[in-house]
Amino acid sequence: MKLKDLLTNKRGQWAEQLAEKHLCEKGMILVQRNYSCPRGEIDLIMMDTDTIAFIEVRYRKNQQYGGGIESIDTRKQNKLRLTAMHYLQQTDRYQEQACRFDAVIISGSPSSPSVNWIKNAF
Repeated sequence: MKLKDLLTNKRGQWAEQLAEKHLCEKGMILVQRNYSCPRGEIDLIMMDTDTIAFIEVRYRKNQQYGGGIESIDTRKQNKLRLTAMHYLQQTDRYQEQACRFDAVIISGSPSSPSVNWIKNAF
């Protein structure tokens, strides 16, 4: 693995941990991290009272190449929906739960990050 890929992975893990901490502080409960199936991957799955939230985490150091929310395009949204459907089909416990798709956009430097939680992002 190249050094650039390793650094990207580390930043991604850091961003997901920061998002998870932020959401837990807001009262959400972690169900699963990094759920993957042949259709795709979901960064965080969390409960918000009686709603299951499928959460996409995006980190952008700056807005030079577009913001985090813009990077969750239609193609990515469709992959997330298919992955969420797969998760719900495989998990009897949550099949009757209301669900939504959230995004957590993290920007700035690791020493001074900004966290923006967008409920019902799409």
